[in-house]
Amino acid sequence: MTLPQVDLRIILPEITVGIAVAVVMVWAAFLPQDRQRLLRWVSGIALLLALLEVFVVSGGAAFGGMYVRDSLTKSLQIIVMLTAILAVWMSGAYMERTRLETGEYYALLLSAALGALLMAASADLLLLFLGLETLSIPLYVLAAIARGDLRSQEAGMKYFLLGAFSTVFFLYGLALIFGAAGSTSLARVASAAGTGSPLLLAGIGLVTIGLAFKAAVVPFHAWAPDVYEGAPLPVAAYMSVIAKVGAFAAMIRVFVLALPGAVVPWGTALAVLSMMTMTLGNVAALLQSNLKRLLAYSSIAHAGFMLTGIIAANRAGTSAVVFYLLVYTLMTLGAFGVLLGLARRGEEADDISDLTGLAWRSPALAGAMTLFMVSLAGLPPTAGFFAKLYVFSAVLDAGYVAVVIVAVLTSVVSAYYYLRVAYTMFIGQPSPEVEFVGGRWVSTAIIVTAAGVLLLGIIPAPVTTFLEQVADALK
Repeated sequence: MTLPQVDLRIILPEITVGIAVAVVMVWAAFLPQDRQRLLRWVSGIALLLALLEVFVVSGGAAFGGMYVRDSLTKSLQIIVMLTAILAVWMSGAYMERTRLETGEYYALLLSAALGALLMAASADLLLLFLGLETLSIPLYVLAAIARGDLRSQEAGMKYFLLGAFSTVFFLYGLALIFGAAGSTSLARVASAAGTGSPLLLAGIGLVTIGLAFKAAVVPFHAWAPDVYEGAPLPVAAYMSVIAKVGAFAAMIRVFVLALPGAVVPWGTALAVLSMMTMTLGNVAALLQSNLKRLLAYSSIAHAGFMLTGIIAANRAGTSAVVFYLLVYTLMTLGAFGVLLGLARRGEEADDISDLTGLAWRSPALAGAMTLFMVSLAGLPPTAGFFAKLYVFSAVLDAGYVAVVIVAVLTSVVSAYYYLRVAYTMFIGQPSPEVEFVGGRWVSTAIIVTAAGVLLLGIIPAPVTTFLEQVADALK
């Protein structure tokens, strides 16, 4: 048996994050509780170093073509690193205040980021599965990390059981694809797709279920509201983004690049899922009074919007989905950041009523939250408007008129519950039970995300032009 030659420099970002996981776990065992915050700095520095490596490491393939570092990989990994860095910034004050700041928290956060990095670079279903599990298992534990909170324990158990169930679908689908194509390589699967093998089609359907669960696509979304509500705020913020980035990175690799709709007719099935997801996510959000549940249904709805770019299966759709992921990262983490800056009697201020009169006590915080809500609703001049415009244009060019109609109508519905949150901050008297607890790092994260949402809404062209070039290079 001859092992392939591997230049480990091509996976330097993954190596850096992996080493950071080991260092944080070992060091945590020797640090007293009051010095665990040092691991926050170690994690942040490691992520910044990995982000720099994503920019400088040259492209290529490794491990027999299972791993590929192309322009798409780099773009998606930049989003992964940005998500993880912002999550570390936003977590510190909350975790320290609730005495949850331990090395295992940061190690799990880094491990989930490592899984998303692998999914972004996967050119083989086996590596994709490895990345999916490396992403998922830490999130199960993070959801239940508040050991003294029954809601957190329930969230972790629900997420674990349903996640394990979806993993079975993915793994069985992988086995069927291997049986039909004789390989797990996406390139080999693409060449075998033209045969129309029922075994292959069944395998693709099962793999789709596994990815749809991770992206919280209807009808595989039921875990999201309960898990978001029960998990600690920084964990809910992190999982709401990192899972989406990993799932849609995999969908681009599998559906757009390996299995174009002309070869395997999956477009109609995904179009139905997309319309169901947009409709249920936005309608259910209308009924929510808890902000974490509202943002959970918002996350579901945005999964439906992003799925329209996958359906387009063209150059415009690919670049639009990556742009949407970047914008979604900024506006969702920004909204959670505002919640992390507040507390009610020492607990999470996660009810809409907790924001009553916030504008009179903190105009800057209320202004930032309003900006994020307007962007999530897709209104100009924010980045959310252009993110939706690009994916809707791509799917319209692909001929899915019904999907665009549903997307536009549900976007109108979403404006009500997003703007209701903004309206609440400008009426009534603020509650004396709500206090500011964020700290400078939470404030920094809010400033960064707010600036990103504004800049990408006013001058999106540099980023969108670059991503169009990325999409062109994939063909």
